[in-house]
Amino acid sequence: MPKPRWLISAVGLGAIGTVAWQLWINLLVPSPQTSRALEAVIPGPTGEPITPLPESIPLDARKVALGKRLFHDKSLSRDNSVACASCHALDKGGVDGRQRSIGIGEQTVAVNAPTVFNSGFNFKQFWDGRAESLEDQIDGPLNHPKEMGSSWPEVIGKLKNDAAYVSAFANIYPDGIQEKNIKNAIATFERALVTPNSRFDRYLRGDRIAMTADELKGYRLFKSYGCIACHQGVNIGGNMFERLGVMGDYFKDRGDIVQADLGRFNVTKNEEDKHMFKVPGLRNVALTAPYFHDGSAATLEQAVTIMGKYQLGVAMPSSDVALIVAFLKTLTGEYAGKPQ
Repeated sequence: MPKPRWLISAVGLGAIGTVAWQLWINLLVPSPQTSRALEAVIPGPTGEPITPLPESIPLDARKVALGKRLFHDKSLSRDNSVACASCHALDKGGVDGRQRSIGIGEQTVAVNAPTVFNSGFNFKQFWDGRAESLEDQIDGPLNHPKEMGSSWPEVIGKLKNDAAYVSAFANIYPDGIQEKNIKNAIATFERALVTPNSRFDRYLRGDRIAMTADELKGYRLFKSYGCIACHQGVNIGGNMFERLGVMGDYFKDRGDIVQADLGRFNVTKNEEDKHMFKVPGLRNVALTAPYFHDGSAATLEQAVTIMGKYQLGVAMPSSDVALIVAFLKTLTGEYAGKPQ
């Protein structure tokens, strides 16, 4: 019998505590009792499958400043009503708090807006991974008729009529205001949107009192249940695709299937990619409700319970859910030196 896709991808990670992970594989779906028993063999901060965020990233400050202005500029949209920041508000965890975002003309887009914070660490962009880089990603909302509804010739024309933009681009880019330079500036700013120094990062760096006993129990459950199989690395996700509904038919149960629910299939047209999505990073996840590509989970508790059911095939007791949520709340970091 072939191994399920989720198990193959999980085994390939190789970064999880050997004893605990092997027990979890052998049992496939741990009971709450097994989860608690595994806590005793999960290793401490040394060799963890999650890496702390870097405290700073060397970037051209001029490009960051120009990209920040562009990111907040509504003139990039056709009717001057929507900016990148409209759906990715920096004072709201890099999202807009809506189930689905609103574009020009009050049109509703197809999916929930993922956070822009730490997006530079994702291996691809968008839920379906159709953009290889942050630069490529910019084409999507700018040209989409329901989002910004604009075009590069229109945007370039507007910017060239602004003397401050003309001067700023000329000081950084020898060829001035060009599509590639606009993309480069915005993407550079987005790469600067890193949120280090979460309490969990401080714990990983050796601060043993950065987390409470319950938060540490939640982290151990997060690993022993198998959440860590997809949510690991520096962004605690964002580095692989996975099917939504590995251990149950999420979409049949939810109903009203739409094109966006096909996920990666919309890009590859490969049947195996139906309902495959980029695994979201979990940093600052306590700030980014609602959850999933469809925004169907209003709270972290709901999201964890749903993931337990459809990805792990287990009904987590509410006590374990609460502990995992307590851990997830330690993932909130700082932006520009201030707590989020």
